[in-house]
Amino acid sequence: MSNKKTHLNQDWHRQDILAAIRKRGISVAELARQSGYSNPTTFYNVFKAPYPKVERIVAAFLETEPEKIWPSRYANRSTKIGEFIGTNSRVA
Repeated sequence: MSNKKTHLNQDWHRQDILAAIRKRGISVAELARQSGYSNPTTFYNVFKAPYPKVERIVAAFLETEPEKIWPSRYANRSTKIGEFIGTNSRVA
């Protein structure tokens, strides 16, 4: 029996996101470039902190919603789309 816990409200692991992108035949750096990011390092910030614009890009590429990939980031979300509670209220 595995000790690995799976919760519906648990964020995807970084490596799972990277693998899902690679399985679709592209690197994260290339996805960043195709999305208009000349410096892919900026794009990688999504793995460290909320970055709504990049979250939407990644989710759209993976044909899902950002809330399904990073549920913890959307748990405190207000009822209005795009409005976030807390200190990081930047919506790009």
